[in-house]
Amino acid sequence: MKSIVEKPWGSFQVLEKGSKYQVKKLVVNSGAKLSLQRHKHRSEHWIIAEGEGEITIDNKIIQMKENETIFVPKGSKHRINNNSKATLIIIELWYGDELDENDIERFEDIYRRI
Repeated sequence: MKSIVEKPWGSFQVLEKGSKYQVKKLVVNSGAKLSLQRHKHRSEHWIIAEGEGEITIDNKIIQMKENETIFVPKGSKHRINNNSKATLIIIELWYGDELDENDIERFEDIYRRI
């Protein structure tokens, strides 16, 4: 079993990693949200596995629930917000030439990680 990495908003676990892709399980706590961010080297695909959340991609805000998917293009500003009372679980697929946790440009962060 892969190790779980704790974050201020919840946790993630890398499930699989290849040369151009990485699959992660994100657990977003009730009331938590990730930073408004973008990536230069990867796109992302998100599948809502459990719960519901508010997804921001550029200037669009979308309410999503279980079994729905969304594509986050490389270079777009995006955020996940769990404003529900239940835990939100997302399966996230990164795709790109560089798969690095440091490929994050933050614009807003309630946890002051900018």
